[in-house]
Amino acid sequence: MLTWHTLGPLRVSDGARDVTPTAPKVRQVLAVLLARRNHVVPLSALTTELWSGHPPRSATATVQTYAYQLRKALHGGEDPGPGETGPLVTRAHGYLLRVAPGECDAEEFALLTGRARSALADDDPAGALALLDRALPLWHGPPFTDVAHGPALRGHVQRLEELHLRAEELRITAGFRLGRHRELVGELKELTCTHPLHEWFQGTLIIALERCGRRSEALEVYQRLSARLREELGLDPSPGLQRLRQHVLTDRVSTADLDLLPG
Repeated sequence: MLTWHTLGPLRVSDGARDVTPTAPKVRQVLAVLLARRNHVVPLSALTTELWSGHPPRSATATVQTYAYQLRKALHGGEDPGPGETGPLVTRAHGYLLRVAPGECDAEEFALLTGRARSALADDDPAGALALLDRALPLWHGPPFTDVAHGPALRGHVQRLEELHLRAEELRITAGFRLGRHRELVGELKELTCTHPLHEWFQGTLIIALERCGRRSEALEVYQRLSARLREELGLDPSPGLQRLRQHVLTDRVSTADLDLLPG
């Protein structure tokens, strides 16, 4: 069985050894096929991805060569021979990469995150947190971080990064419902440094700090965000964040204030 790692550097393992192709264009073909795993990817889509919409006349033959090299790499460097054995198969006008359930980290991440969202909706924050504690360690950096991105792969990566942000938000929400405000402060400070204009993370840090009795720090977070929004975007904080500031000033902050935050 092959395992496919996409949340960070691209890596493929057969359980005993790494069989990831090394040639950049072959890796790019593999990345696109993984992004659309278990679906036929037309040759035209691959040429657009590899040459940004301006393929050479030899594009079709070149992609076929890359596909052969990829099939060989996935067979441990051996010639795969004729036929449709193995994960990569040829279809009319394209290729299909067969990936079974449980083999791809991105699919597992999405599955665990979806189950966590359902657990939280069912008022089971502890169950949601347990699922997210399994999902988030699968993330080792931006998806396909060592592969060139064409238009299709760029869009796929953005979708995965958005899913990662939602998972972080779910984890913090579950922690708040369990009363773990103090434990979340450090994590939220890291997230707000990484995403300085993300109002949801900034707002949850304000709530956590105030609930820990650190009201002055909470107000400093708001003031820094307000100044940065005006300087970089010419905007004021959202109405929900402005109401949250008033709640800090009047000592009325609660976990319910999460509902004020944008997102």
